[in-house]
This record gives sequence, C-alpha cells and structure tokens, in this order.
Amino acid sequence: MRYRTTLSLALLLLGMAVVSLTGCREGKKIEKMADEATAAARVTVARAEEKAAVRQVELMGSLQATEQAEIAAKVSGNIIALPVVLGSRVAKDDLLVEITAGEINARQRQARAQLEQARRNLERERKLLAKNAATPETVKSLEDTLRIATAAYEEAGTMLDYTRVLAPFAGLVTRKMANVGDLATPGKPLLQLENEARLQVIANIPESMIMNVRPGDRLPIHVPSAGIDIVGTVAEVAPTADRLSRTAQVKIDVPADPKLHSGQFARVRLAAGSARTIVVPEAALSTYGQMERLFVVEGGHVRLRLVRSGAAMNGEVEILTGLKAGETVVVEGGRTLVDGQPVTAE
Repeated sequence: MRYRTTLSLALLLLGMAVVSLTGCREGKKIEKMADEATAAARVTVARAEEKAAVRQVELMGSLQATEQAEIAAKVSGNIIALPVVLGSRVAKDDLLVEITAGEINARQRQARAQLEQARRNLERERKLLAKNAATPETVKSLEDTLRIATAAYEEAGTMLDYTRVLAPFAGLVTRKMANVGDLATPGKPLLQLENEARLQVIANIPESMIMNVRPGDRLPIHVPSAGIDIVGTVAEVAPTADRLSRTAQVKIDVPADPKLHSGQFARVRLAAGSARTIVVPEAALSTYGQMERLFVVEGGHVRLRLVRSGAAMNGEVEILTGLKAGETVVVEGGRTLVDGQPVTAE
C-alpha cells in the first residue's frame, strides 16, 4: 500500500512539472509576439494642412435637345402617308406627314379659274380703253379684281402646301402620336422631333443662388447613366424665381457625345462659397467597416484616430472631424500598425 502511494505522488509531481514547463514556453511565445507588435515600425508621414475649400451644391437636372418641335397639322384631313417611325432620323425638309387635300384642290382650281377670268376681263377693258370705248375707272376696278383673284389663288396654293408636313430641321423622331388613317386637325400634335446633336441640361437653381450664375459660366456636370463627367456652358438663366418652388430655371449647353441622349438624368455642381478645411493625403485614410480612421504620430508612437471625411480631389481628402491642422499622420506603412506602437518617421 505504501509503495502505491509513493508511486502516485511521484506521477503527480511529474505532471505538475510538465504543465509548468509548457506554461513557461507559451508565456515566452506571447511575450515575443507582444515585443514584435510593439517594435518600432518605419512609416512615411505627412502633416495635416488647412486649405481653402470651395463648397459645392449639387443640382438635379435633365438632358433635353436644344432644338425640338412638336409637329402638328395646319389643316384638317385624314393622314394618307406617314413615312417615319420612332427613332427615324430625318433631314431638313424630309416628308413627315401627308394629309388628304380634296377640298383644298377644288378650292385651288376655283381660284385659278377666277384668276384667269379676271385677267381676260382686264385685258378686254384695256383694249376698249385704248379705243376710248371704256373708262379708266372700269380698268382700275378690274385691276383690283385681278389682285384679289391672285391673292386667293396664292392662298389656295399655300393651303395645299400645308397638306405635306416637312421636317423643320434635321433630327430624330422621339414621339409618334398618329397613324395612317387618323384625322389630323390644326394644332393636334402628330410627332415629336429633336435634334440630339445639340443638347442642354435643364436644372432649377435655389432663389438664393440665382445671382451667382450668369450666361457664359462653365459648370461641371455628371451624367450617371452614361458614366461621364463633362463641363457645360450656361446659356440661359431665368431672371425670376417660381413663387411655388422658389427656384429659377437654368439651361446649360453641353458638348456632343454619343453616350448622351435626351431625357437622361444629370447632376450639376454649383459653387456655394468657400471655407477653410483640413486636408491630408488620401493614402492616410483607411476604412474599417463603416468607420473611417487614420494614425496620428504623437511622441514617437501612433494613435488610432476615428475621423469623418469630406470631398476628395487631386490626391487629397478633406477631414471634417477628428483631426487638427498641423498634426502628423501616417501615409505609408500603416496597414499593420496597432494603437500605441512606436514608429520611426521618414
């Protein structure tokens, strides 16, 4: 019995020694990792600078053609020809719509007959006047009749021309509201024609900023659907604001681009004044989830700082909160840093 007790005690002591040895090894390993984590790292730094920044306001707008027209008839009649469809490209004076002209043809024939009769009557009276068989008053009256008949004939010809609706300019058919056989009446829209070679952005400016925009100003524009940034020139500015929306309309000419089409959404950036702001190199800022952070060097160590950024431009980013001008931030070498780690700045 005494032998078994001694053996058990020896095994217990041996196990405690093994555990103690393993614990020492793990402790040394943790200490080594801590030393490596806190070892001085070589980093590139830069100073946070205070600069003047231009504050901008984004205005929502839409692209539309500078030249656009609603095509309508000037006379009544059934449509007998409509040689265009949606998306058709037409040249100036191309036929768009043709309307029946039976009544107008008849009116023109009647006017022609009256004109020819007036000419014959006037010619006869002039011959009689040469023989002293007619009076000058009669000849003058017939001359007036001839002028009236000529005007009636020209009017009928003009009305006949109205039965053929021609394109007022080269463009694209963007809407089609009629078909062959429909009744066309004066003023009723039949087609929409737009010249997409010349486009404008139409936007509304708050009334407080109307005086800051003038024709000829150049404004940056972003078209999300086309994925392009362009610079437009202000063409027109409404001198007064709408009493309901408190905004004024502005029209901005934009350069031609095959990616741009009428109806696209656009964002117009407008300067709203200037202010002082703090900027750092973009490389200094990193994100962790939804948080923005950077490392600030203080007394040879780095401190993790949560910040909120603003606009970025030309390799620099605006820091709205969390940083003061003149502080030193880590630009390169900050990916493996931990808060409080010593660093060597370059």
